[in-house]
Amino acid sequence: MSTSTRLTMRLATACVLGATVIALAGCGSSKPGYCSKRTNLENSVKGLTNLNPSAGISGLQTQVQKIESDASALVGSAKSDFPSETSAISSAVDQFTSAVKGLASSQTAAQIGKVANAASNVVSSVNSFVSASGSKCS
Repeated sequence: MSTSTRLTMRLATACVLGATVIALAGCGSSKPGYCSKRTNLENSVKGLTNLNPSAGISGLQTQVQKIESDASALVGSAKSDFPSETSAISSAVDQFTSAVKGLASSQTAAQIGKVANAASNVVSSVNSFVSASGSKCS
């Protein structure tokens, strides 16, 4: 083989390898966009345990608004990949929001029980999504 043929083959090989490296770098290791939204929602839900009792119902309402916002972002991003899990999150968050709104006008034991039950459903639905999306977000 002539020197120019070897040089051409080396250059072609280098180009193919370079293109392969670029193609592989563009896929595989990046996580779907909903993974960061999942983390945001998890943190918002965990924020319920850090509420200061002196903040009262308004503190709870503020946290619920954050949960609503983060849940909406997650559902919008992941509903095509996880339709049943995101539907469960939407439903649970809607029920929780409604229960907290009811608490503002009626702070009875029954209403507090509704809030606690609805909060538990939010936690459960988020945990189900975390389990379902675990392999894509780890």
